[in-house]
Amino acid sequence: MESNNEVVNGIHDEFTDLSKTRSGIEVGEDITVEADIHIEKISLQADQQSEDVTEALKQNVYAKVNRPMKQKAAKPQVTFPDEDIIHEEPTYPNQPLAPRLPPPRSPSGENQPLLSKNRLDAEFINDFPDDSVFQTLVRNAETAIDRGVYPVRIAQGSSGSYFVKDTDQKTIGVFKPKNEEPYGQLNPKWTKWMHKTCCPCCFGRGCLIPNQGYLSEAGASIIDSKLGLSIVPKTKVVHLASETFNYNPIDRAKTKTKKYTSEHFPKFGKKFHRIGLPPKVGSMQTYVEGYKDAEFWLRKFEADPLQAHTSREYQLQFERLVVLDYIIRNTDRGNDNWLIRYDKPDIDDENDAPETEWSMVTRPTVKIAAIDNGLAFPYKHPDSWRAYPYHWTWLPEARIPFSQETKDLVLNKLSDMHFVESLTTELHELFSQDKGFDRSLFDRQMAVMRGQILNLCKGMNGGNTPEEIVNMRPVVIEKTRELSLGGRLRTMTEHFSQRIQDRKPFFSWC
Repeated sequence: MESNNEVVNGIHDEFTDLSKTRSGIEVGEDITVEADIHIEKISLQADQQSEDVTEALKQNVYAKVNRPMKQKAAKPQVTFPDEDIIHEEPTYPNQPLAPRLPPPRSPSGENQPLLSKNRLDAEFINDFPDDSVFQTLVRNAETAIDRGVYPVRIAQGSSGSYFVKDTDQKTIGVFKPKNEEPYGQLNPKWTKWMHKTCCPCCFGRGCLIPNQGYLSEAGASIIDSKLGLSIVPKTKVVHLASETFNYNPIDRAKTKTKKYTSEHFPKFGKKFHRIGLPPKVGSMQTYVEGYKDAEFWLRKFEADPLQAHTSREYQLQFERLVVLDYIIRNTDRGNDNWLIRYDKPDIDDENDAPETEWSMVTRPTVKIAAIDNGLAFPYKHPDSWRAYPYHWTWLPEARIPFSQETKDLVLNKLSDMHFVESLTTELHELFSQDKGFDRSLFDRQMAVMRGQILNLCKGMNGGNTPEEIVNMRPVVIEKTRELSLGGRLRTMTEHFSQRIQDRKPFFSWC
């Protein structure tokens, strides 16, 4: 009898374990009741039958456990008011996965220009949806490089800069890579390398952040566009790769090895992240045609003065250059890095033209282009060795007060603090792209720019000349944020503090 009870208890335990294993959760009440009924029947029969019969009954229990489970009755659904509706996640039938589409082709027609023939890094795609003209310009440059028309290095200057061409060999832009700037490690100009190696204490400008010239170029274009000056050729940050750029031997060796492996072992070549040379980040500026260095035309104008109408037009252009340079505190504005275009009608003096044809002669025109803005946006005013003055300060045009046209163009905008803060916001979006971005240094850069804007507005309202505004005491306007607590409310307030920089550089004339 005891043996039969042990058998029954064992059957009960195994039945319970099998039920739990089958359902994966706690066994329901209906299943447990059925199990108890079958076990009671087994216990009554176990006293009268042998162990063989008990074993047969045990197999009968296992068979009953393996039958399909009963479906529980569905619970009645309870309706709720509209504001208390409980949303349940819908279930969807299993659907086959959509096939992966190939990467989109670029507008220029090539699958992946400049980079690998297999992949293109998303962060290196030059996309400018808000500027279709500049987008087309960059695409033309990429297509030309992909077809073997490489940029040409510019001999002048202290850094590596390149004339970018299209497929017709026409120059369309100027590209300045970040790592080939005067402070860059791949600067191809050996004179700057000697200067940096032999005399590091006198190298560079202590008021500027190193290796941010390409951002300064693009930032000057933003200031020009927001103020409507129209003297800075369109400039933006782009990524380009070319064999004519200055790469270190390791990058060139890696590229050569990857190309060889991809050609002879395609199965392994597909695993490379990039096959071509790595793209370089830098500023690309639209190329302007028909312009020459200001030094050339200034000498011409001194020997052959301009007519009254043309002289007035030139003065207005000059004032816009002053506004730009003063706001961004350009530390490298010589007469060789701003351009002038002077177009005058060609009149043949030997042949006397009829008087009726003189009405068709156009007036001479003059335009100014402010290039080479890479050494601007300092985080402090120059206060060590050199002052880095604006070379246009010694021109006669700098001794004429600002015209009413220039005041109407920029004064109302610069007097609005909200407009000034919108400038700093756009510049922050630009400068924060750099991997070495430092928010504290950027705030100091904007503090200098706010001080320059304040002095410029005071000088314009006071009728001062550009020369007099340049000689004003430098001002820095710093922005601070404070969090004030009032119960459950938290308010962020901004405060602006103004201070004057009294320290002057040792050499004030250079």
